[in-house]
Amino acid sequence: MEHRTRTRRGTAPALLAAVMTASLAAGCTSGGGTPDDGRAPADPSTPSTTATGSVLAVKIDNARLARPHTGLNSADIVYVEQVESGLSRLMAVYANTLPADVGPVRSARETDLELLRQFDEPTLAYSGAQRKLMPLIDAAPLRAEPPGHTSGAYYRGTGRPAPHNLYVRPAGLLPAAPGASALTTGFSYGAAPSGGRADTSETVSYPAARFTFTWSPGRNGYLVAMDGTSATTTDAGPPAPATVVVQYVAVRESAFHDFLGNNTPFTETVGSGRAKVLRDGRAYDATWSRPTAEDGTLFTGGDGEQIDFAPGQVWVVFAEGPSEGSPRE
Repeated sequence: MEHRTRTRRGTAPALLAAVMTASLAAGCTSGGGTPDDGRAPADPSTPSTTATGSVLAVKIDNARLARPHTGLNSADIVYVEQVESGLSRLMAVYANTLPADVGPVRSARETDLELLRQFDEPTLAYSGAQRKLMPLIDAAPLRAEPPGHTSGAYYRGTGRPAPHNLYVRPAGLLPAAPGASALTTGFSYGAAPSGGRADTSETVSYPAARFTFTWSPGRNGYLVAMDGTSATTTDAGPPAPATVVVQYVAVRESAFHDFLGNNTPFTETVGSGRAKVLRDGRAYDATWSRPTAEDGTLFTGGDGEQIDFAPGQVWVVFAEGPSEGSPRE
């Protein structure tokens, strides 16, 4: 059976207000700035002792010309967020495995900074950012790695037009995969909870993008379709995340715009609200809670117990919907 989720515009106050205010005073309100240019991961419930450090997060282009992606299947977590004009972008987080290449890489957004604060000084690979956002990136507790910062880490591929042809070599940014202990997301992995309901296909729609996740017993995961086309990769076949989370959040206008003047939406990932956890061909209604930006996100069922995810890759899709938003002082 198929369920569809349609997003809509929400409102909520901004975080990082003090830093943003200083940033706004330094620049205009639109345009400018740096130009935008298979294999399942190891079981994240088993911490690695072979390497230490923090995660690598890569901001990935999801325009039609950017597909198929490279290196996506090695990610432990893939976040899906809404950007300008109702389109989507991905942020892939790597801890257990570093693929040879990841991309195409695109620019960072304000939403990424709040989302990444759950990790201990993560490395963020991105292709640039709107000028007014740069002070926020500089102030964020992360290691920023745009092109040109580390020699040899990025390259331009062939066969695609710019800006959809920029790739990063993770080995150029990290000496080794940090291991599952770096995934301070609050997620719990284990056997499927009791209850739930049969749900073999779920669709989430943005104003100008659509994702469908279809349960595949043969892959023991969910096949992904983007804008009605089955997703694949250049290096490891179609993605098949073991768990898909539809997290209902408030999405509001930010103070940032792209070079065409389109507002950049901000996705509220701190607070609490509804969610739907998909695993093993079943759906589980959940409540998500992330009290502060430094916390991971807990997903609990109606009994108040944390819902275990299936070991393997997790996709978290931020869908507009009722949410309690950010906590107030």
